[in-house]
Amino acid sequence: MRRTLDTLYDAAGYLAAFFVFAIFAVMVGSSVLRELGFKTGGTDDVVSWMCAAAAFLAMAHTFKRGDFVRVVLLLERLGPRNRRLFEIGCLAIATVFLAALAWAAGRFVYDSWQFKDMPSGMIALPLWIPQTSFVLGAVLLFLAALDELVTVLRGHKPAYALAVEERHARGDFTEDL
Repeated sequence: MRRTLDTLYDAAGYLAAFFVFAIFAVMVGSSVLRELGFKTGGTDDVVSWMCAAAAFLAMAHTFKRGDFVRVVLLLERLGPRNRRLFEIGCLAIATVFLAALAWAAGRFVYDSWQFKDMPSGMIALPLWIPQTSFVLGAVLLFLAALDELVTVLRGHKPAYALAVEERHARGDFTEDL
């Protein structure tokens, strides 16, 4: 199960990176085509959909790797027992909120599909198609938080804390700035 989940998080991270590159390619391609006299309508819509996909698909991968924004000032001051309890509380709250987010996102996209919602821009594409990345990202982030909650409940350190410790051991404090 561990390998499957990590593969899923990594695949979402790679897919997010693909969308970041695709944003670059569409924007540069659009600029070049405009300079050559071609019309490039609809690229704003495509780029905005890819920005959303890149952001939401990257969240679980980022969270698991310790690159998500976390405020650890209080955690660093707590002893091991209290830190673990506080970590469990934070992860439990996050898991509940992320479950609600995933459900609401799914409902939102389902409604968009059910009502055959279309964008008002130049590209006639059912909106549920680009919105699906929102649901997928929300579900993956929920799974990542639940995964970490179970890990901490079993008495282990969360993956994001281990990743930060590994970076610090190598002398890499770039993510702490």
